[in-house]
Amino acid sequence: MEAAGRSVTLEFDEGAVTITNLDKVLWPATTALPAYSRRDHMRYLLRVARYMLPHLENRPLTLIRQPEGVTGKRFVQFHWEQSLPDYVKTVDIYSERNRVPEEYLICNNVPTLLWLAHVGCLELHPWHSRAAGGTDAGDAGTDYASSLASLEASALNRPDYIVLDIDPYIYSGTEPAGGQPEFNVAAFEKGRQVAFRVKELLDAMGLTSLVKTSGKTGLHVLVPIERTLSYATARAFADTLGRHLMRTHPDMITMDQKVGKRTGRIFFDANMNARVKTLVAPYSTRGIDGAPVAMPLRWSDLAKSTPLDFTMSTVADILAKRGDLWHDFFDEKQDLESVLAGG
Repeated sequence: MEAAGRSVTLEFDEGAVTITNLDKVLWPATTALPAYSRRDHMRYLLRVARYMLPHLENRPLTLIRQPEGVTGKRFVQFHWEQSLPDYVKTVDIYSERNRVPEEYLICNNVPTLLWLAHVGCLELHPWHSRAAGGTDAGDAGTDYASSLASLEASALNRPDYIVLDIDPYIYSGTEPAGGQPEFNVAAFEKGRQVAFRVKELLDAMGLTSLVKTSGKTGLHVLVPIERTLSYATARAFADTLGRHLMRTHPDMITMDQKVGKRTGRIFFDANMNARVKTLVAPYSTRGIDGAPVAMPLRWSDLAKSTPLDFTMSTVADILAKRGDLWHDFFDEKQDLESVLAGG
């Protein structure tokens, strides 16, 4: 990658991927932050692919595309209409809205990871469930396309984890009119406090939880579970936790769906537990200035970490030293059905 000119073709067991315009700037420099080119992005993905791919495998993707970089238009795509390289895997999923199967992309190998970046995906957003059977999925089927009933009876309707999305609506004061909150220390500190409250509640229930930065302003707390429960049950569980926290910390936490009602508090979003809803993948870059990265943390590190610590410049070296903190993610599955039943 370093020696390549403006373009390069890389050969993999799955096939070749050609990357052009390597010096195109995708993250322009700011007063405080460096610029990053497509070459930088590809180099980063090559270094972190072995850590990131297990968190993407067999998961349908929502494509977050910014082909002209972070200063250009941002597209959210669910489907790819053009022809695909042979190494890009897909899965057909029944659309409740359109009442037909629709094709989603899956990222199961390095060339797909690079190809997605080449077509402008600066962020990778996988589903919380996998298009794959397995012993932890019980009697879930693998027919995702025939009908809504078959989809709801399938493994794709059974998430691998509960999502507890902690999203600060505490503004820095520099946002454009109507803009989303930007990172600021006060907001992240309050979000961190809420994350620890969530952990305390889950600990009391005997449930192990994991935490990562969103790469922007918030935090994601995940509860790995066996795939025995539907998204609806996962959402109800998250909603119950959120409402308990909101009752005990009304000045700090809100679940109000009206954005204007969230100002000054942390939005606890239980509705992220749904088919098609996605979170940014561990180790994915974000399409904002500075190329921050969504980063799994130890709970013991959360108190002294901020999203600014984890960027395309720093994360690959951190992973080379410590590895993936979530490498045993699928070994940590918990029987939430038993917990809910009081077992």
